[in-house]
Amino acid sequence: MSAPVKLSLLTPCYNEEENVQPLVEECFAALQKFGVPFEMIAIDDGSTDGTLRRLLALRRERPELRIIHLKERRGQSAALLAGFRAACGEFIGTIDADLQNDPADLMVLFGPVERGECDLASGWRKKRGDSWLRKISTRIANGIRKRFLQDGMNDSAAPMKVYRREVPQRFPTFNGMHRFYPALAVLQGFRVLEIPVNHRPRGRGQSKYGVWNRVFRATLDMFGVAWLRKRAIRYEAEEL
Repeated sequence: MSAPVKLSLLTPCYNEEENVQPLVEECFAALQKFGVPFEMIAIDDGSTDGTLRRLLALRRERPELRIIHLKERRGQSAALLAGFRAACGEFIGTIDADLQNDPADLMVLFGPVERGECDLASGWRKKRGDSWLRKISTRIANGIRKRFLQDGMNDSAAPMKVYRREVPQRFPTFNGMHRFYPALAVLQGFRVLEIPVNHRPRGRGQSKYGVWNRVFRATLDMFGVAWLRKRAIRYEAEEL
């Protein structure tokens, strides 16, 4: 009987045919250094290129690789939600498929959560490897969110995170939720720690985000999160 999974790593993929093989190879190399039972779950978000075909080929020699296929594109929030619900690990990590995240940083985030220092460790892309336009749009979006939500996060939408399993199970579900995971965690009384991580330029493929969905749509979603925070129900109880 195999040992229980300690860490589940989720990666949503949409039209990342050129990146999935080096992504899986880098992630497996990093995860194997942990010395704990792990699984990697790739969530194909209805890709129209060869992403799914390449993932299926990679799985043949990697029993720890699981694949979830969304029949139509539903976006990053839906892909991550499907991964959270499928994950078997005591801890859950997330990483983007574009190879801009460094899988070696997973250990930096995993440690504080495993030691009980926090419930969610969120990566902070302090030195971004993006184009100037993307840097500016992201800085504006993060600045607005930080000021409005007052969650103390410099980079709340950073894709690389590690959670205790219970944390994402308590999140409300809505499109765009992936940008607000730290604020949603705090809303539920969880402890969040932000840690600087590496960020690399995109070498292959195209970004799926532009100014519209990075700044304007995210700002609209932010008002919804603020409403949730104001209306949240919190209580402590015991049965006697």
